[in-house]
Amino acid sequence: MHIPDGYLSPQTGGFFYLFMMPLWFAASKIVGKTLKARQVPYLAFSASFVFIIMMFNVPMPGGSTGHAVGGTLVAVLLGPWAAMIVITIALVIQALLFGDGGITAVGANCFNMAFILPFTGYYIYRLISLKSSRGSLRRALAAAAGAYFGILAAALFTGIEFGIQPILYHTADGKSLYCPYGLNVALPVMLLEHLLLFGWIEAIVTFLVIRYLQKEDPSLIL
Repeated sequence: MHIPDGYLSPQTGGFFYLFMMPLWFAASKIVGKTLKARQVPYLAFSASFVFIIMMFNVPMPGGSTGHAVGGTLVAVLLGPWAAMIVITIALVIQALLFGDGGITAVGANCFNMAFILPFTGYYIYRLISLKSSRGSLRRALAAAAGAYFGILAAALFTGIEFGIQPILYHTADGKSLYCPYGLNVALPVMLLEHLLLFGWIEAIVTFLVIRYLQKEDPSLIL
């Protein structure tokens, strides 16, 4: 799901940087006030976990990659604002040191994976798990559902960002200046790979980790 350089216009990349800046600022303030001392080591561990699983990239048609993220899992344990910080750190390191995702697309990648994914997944989890105990099977299934639909939402926005480039930025004869694939290609590619594969990986990993924590230390689950 990492967008490389050259697939989004500078205007699109700049827009997402500007959009994310106040969210990053808000996340730093909220996490600084709400994160408990015992959760700090888990914040660092979560950043490592997210970084590692996002490195297992499968190239996909259209200039992107498919992979698990772990954003909903982090949100269920630490909250969506902490998940935003964790995923942003992983994405920036991957872009700067490994060329995984473009520098100009960091804002867009963070919008998709550090904002849309954990917030969508977390609130779906909260809705489904309403009034359930921390150790209940329903809560683990709710986390899995949140993970599945969270990564699907991120894929949807990524496909839209790809697909609108030929509409907005093209030569006089209609040739796209950036991503060459329109919505009719970008959306099916991004959605199908996550509907059929990566969404299930995300859901299964999240479910298994939550079930383990329910047995070992359910107090870690929000």
